Amino acid sequence: MTRQTEGEAAPNFSALLQDGSSIQLSELLKSESGKGIILYFYPKDNTPGCTTQACDFRDNWNILTSAGWRVLGVSKDGEDSHKKFIEKYQLPFDLIIDADAGLMETYGAWGEKKNYGRTYFGVIRSTIVIDSNGKIILARYGVKAKGHVGRLLKALGI
Repeated sequence: MTRQTEGEAAPNFSALLQDGSSIQLSELLKSESGKGIILYFYPKDNTPGCTTQACDFRDNWNILTSAGWRVLGVSKDGEDSHKKFIEKYQLPFDLIIDADAGLMETYGAWGEKKNYGRTYFGVIRSTIVIDSNGKIILARYGVKAKGHVGRLLKALGI
């Protein structure tokens, strides 16, 4: 696992969204008129911590978009799960399907974890902020779901 470093170029990627459409980071950055992209990596749709985090992004959506940021959530869940998660919690942002954890590996959000004495590989709750020039301006790993967006807003000066 290679964690991303602030100041370096964000690795380009292609991915599928919950509606089956395809996106590419380089194209998103060209088409965005704002400050850039907030990629947040989370373990699983409809679990307590992930729901808390997603709803925190939803509840701060107007602040984030007014400041020029686009939010994209990333998990291994599939199209149906993402659609239900979005619908159930009225999430105003897209969710990326990363079934093989390739995007998570690229961004350092997949790695060894320990829980109750057990070691395994899984999603490391992480947030990567990419500016409109494709540079990583913030890379946070092992973030706590509760209060994360508030800490993110503070770090971004919003």
